[in-house]
Amino acid sequence: QVQLVESGGGLVQAGGSLRLSCAAAGRTGSIYNMGWFRQAPGKEREFVGHISWSAGSTYYADSVKGRFTISRDNANNTVYLQMNSLKPEDTAVYYCASRLGTQYSYWGQGTQVTVSS
Repeated sequence: QVQLVESGGGLVQAGGSLRLSCAAAGRTGSIYNMGWFRQAPGKEREFVGHISWSAGSTYYADSVKGRFTISRDNANNTVYLQMNSLKPEDTAVYYCASRLGTQYSYWGQGTQVTVSS
């Protein structure tokens, strides 16, 4: 199993920045990639982006491309989501998830991000 703990959420004004962290423990050697997702009230969970655990390659949803950056620190089993130029529509609970096979099997508890206008 993989245990994931997110941190770094909070309240920020539009145009501001936040950095979320996701610390992984357990079978980290089996992780294929790490993803970030978000869910706003009354909406379905949305894919934000992911990073390859070994190669470090990234992929982003169009809604965040150019504003959000995912990075990783393999030595500390931590993935980051740097969010810049935040908009009120970025308000959501943000989750990290690990993919060992074909699906994201392990999820963190989520961290709230609120962007005020």
